[in-house]
Amino acid sequence: MESVTLPEDKLSLLDTYIRSLDDQEGMLIHILHRAQHLFGYLPPDLQLYIARSIGIPASKVYGVVSFYSYFTQVKRGEHTISVCMGTACFVKGAEQVKEALKKELKIGMDETTIDELFTLKEIRCIGACGLAPAVMVDDKVYGHMNEGNIKAVTSSYKGV
Repeated sequence: MESVTLPEDKLSLLDTYIRSLDDQEGMLIHILHRAQHLFGYLPPDLQLYIARSIGIPASKVYGVVSFYSYFTQVKRGEHTISVCMGTACFVKGAEQVKEALKKELKIGMDETTIDELFTLKEIRCIGACGLAPAVMVDDKVYGHMNEGNIKAVTSSYKGV
């Protein structure tokens, strides 16, 4: 396990939040959400810090973090690109869109670009079936995606 230096200013904000809670152990998921918002992810050192802060076993923190797909233990890029793999998107070419994004970004699924700008992942359905195949960049949906319009979407986040 690689040790991570946790910034003191962010730890201080997290400590203030934890102390503001009446039922710290019962608020574990809320604490984890706050921690991920502050740090961007939940590395093992941060999970241990949280466990010690609220007096519970680190295994309990890890169990919650590893159970919920929202939480991540690896650093993500500034922007998350989510490829919809729901039925409508899949039938209309989501697999080709996914492969084109991997090629464009030079990364695999659940990986982050070397400049830490993008993380690429797939999700089951984003509820934009009429726009299939669709991708989301952060919270913005892009529809009717194909190999030809991928570069325009990614470039708009690169400032190119």
